Amino acid sequence: MIPRSVGSEGPAPQVRIACAIIDGVDARHAAITFESVSFAYPGRSPVLQDISFSIPPGVSAALVGASGVGKSTLLKLINRLLDPETGCVAVDGRDTRTWDRYVLRRHIGYVLQDVGLFPHQTVEQNVGLVPWLLHWPHARIQDRTRELLTLVGLSPDEFATRWPDELSGGQRQRVGVARALAADPPILLMDEPFGALDPLTRRDLQREFLRIQQRLRKTVVLVTHDMAEARLLADWLGVLDEGALVAWDRAERVAASRDPRVQPFFESPSQTLGTP
Repeated sequence: MIPRSVGSEGPAPQVRIACAIIDGVDARHAAITFESVSFAYPGRSPVLQDISFSIPPGVSAALVGASGVGKSTLLKLINRLLDPETGCVAVDGRDTRTWDRYVLRRHIGYVLQDVGLFPHQTVEQNVGLVPWLLHWPHARIQDRTRELLTLVGLSPDEFATRWPDELSGGQRQRVGVARALAADPPILLMDEPFGALDPLTRRDLQREFLRIQQRLRKTVVLVTHDMAEARLLADWLGVLDEGALVAWDRAERVAASRDPRVQPFFESPSQTLGTP
């Protein structure tokens, strides 16, 4: 069924399937596909230039690169906070411009570095926000909230009624992950989710995320500056340099690359990460 837009956007245009094959993945069956995508903010040089890749369902992919190379912009193109100037971004084989924006975003969980919990809502209310917007029954929302708090390592009896300012940084990030998973979206976007945490908390949450991903098998796109974190958490790695995707392959193959734009990321690995 083709989603319809609401408000001023009008009816959705005809569904467009992205290109047939990218990186050996049939785009009609891919969770996320970029086909020759370029994007520039008004009055600025292009942030992304001719980006093409596909991610199969259930795969974790990490994007690394220096600040300002377009990693976060790429995430915004996936959930249609931005639209590409040229090329096509597809989710589940469907051009994102044919999706209703709100339907698409409820199909995708989003975890931010600053978490973005609503300070006037309890933990339970924050986690249950999207199910509430989807008009789930109250009892179902409560059950789902308790299930997810348990999944991320927080006791529902202890944390459900707390306010965000009563939580540590690590606890807030756990709540952020639970909120992103609340409506059981098949896709999860993570923008530097552990970047603001101390090394020990960061390592603990990375291990928790690995455990959760092994159980749920979401399609994950992780943005990070930390190559060690990327290799730990992702099946596939992409390296962005000056708006271009200069590497996209399985982690071990990217690590073996001789490309001078890729090698520096492996020459000084982060010392804040250990191997779980």
